[in-house]
Amino acid sequence: MKKISLFLLSVVIASCVQKVPITGRRQVSLVSEREMMSMSFTEYDKFLKANKVLPATDQRVMMVQQIGKRIQTAVESFMKEKGLSSRIEGYKWEFNVVDDPTVNAWCMPGGKVVVYTGLLPVTQDEASLAIVMGHEIAHAVARHGNERMSQGLAVQLGGVALSVALQNKSTQAQNVFLQSYGIGSQLGMLKYSRTHETEADKMGLVFAAMGGYDPNSSIAFWERMAAQSAGQKPPELLSTHPSDETRINDLKAFMPEAMKYYKPQ
Repeated sequence: MKKISLFLLSVVIASCVQKVPITGRRQVSLVSEREMMSMSFTEYDKFLKANKVLPATDQRVMMVQQIGKRIQTAVESFMKEKGLSSRIEGYKWEFNVVDDPTVNAWCMPGGKVVVYTGLLPVTQDEASLAIVMGHEIAHAVARHGNERMSQGLAVQLGGVALSVALQNKSTQAQNVFLQSYGIGSQLGMLKYSRTHETEADKMGLVFAAMGGYDPNSSIAFWERMAAQSAGQKPPELLSTHPSDETRINDLKAFMPEAMKYYKPQ
């Protein structure tokens, strides 16, 4: 029986291997993106109801929405050009700002974005904020959360019972989703791996550049973020990220590629 289960698991995994846009890294996503978005939309609504969301008339909200829509257009254009539009099929983009001093921002599956007011004094300008939003949106487009949830479900359910657990919206499946996005404590504390973070950095630079924001702004921004964490607990946005020096060096190395997509507006 154990051998049969392992065989079935290997078949399931083999059929769910995909490639991440831009980087080409192979990834395994055992959960359908439709299921991920269904859970995402539900949890996003819960979050908005439980937190202080700034009104659409607030200047900070207007700035975030303007940046968000430009990056949204960039993502959709890039995916269409590469024949990957199906990867973001069903996205219902939304950009909100919550009144919270945490230095953070995140994007859930389906294009559900939240920026915390505590991030804005660090970004300081639109280009830097676009870098952060591009990075967070890249996590969703790259389906990093799906990878994390797939790993969690594979361990807890053995992979074979995935479809049943999701169809029945089992407590176990819901809990793994919440854990993948840190919803059990502070939403947005995404415990992505360093591989995911580096990948989101590169993809985010491309999306921000296509949206008309100078990728070079990322260097000064991450230097400010590094200063924020000097001698104290790092901001949530830096959780599990590569070291400051490594990140900045990686960004500089990727900059020539990102600049190919830069379209000033």
